[in-house]
Amino acid sequence: MSQQGAALQSYNNELVKCIEDLCSKRDELHRQTILEEEEKSRIQNDIRVLTERLAKVNESLAKKMAQRNEFDKTIAETEAAYMKILESSQTLLNVLKKESSTLKQHQ
Repeated sequence: MSQQGAALQSYNNELVKCIEDLCSKRDELHRQTILEEEEKSRIQNDIRVLTERLAKVNESLAKKMAQRNEFDKTIAETEAAYMKILESSQTLLNVLKKESSTLKQHQ
């Protein structure tokens, strides 16, 4: 019977060791889980901050592109008006030359 008692004690010791090992592994896994949850939280916060920054940059870009388009429109209109002025000046110069020539012929 003492041999059976010794075997039982040995099994008990081995069982306690296995349970302790499992508890140790569980505790390590729990510690890793907490660390990853903290990292997840930091990353989510970073994403939120970056998303807000991206929205502001996109808004700023949209405003600047609209302003640039207005500049382009104004420049195009001004250049077109300037070309009309040049054409009118050329026409006026041609008319003046013709009139001047006609007046010289009548003298």
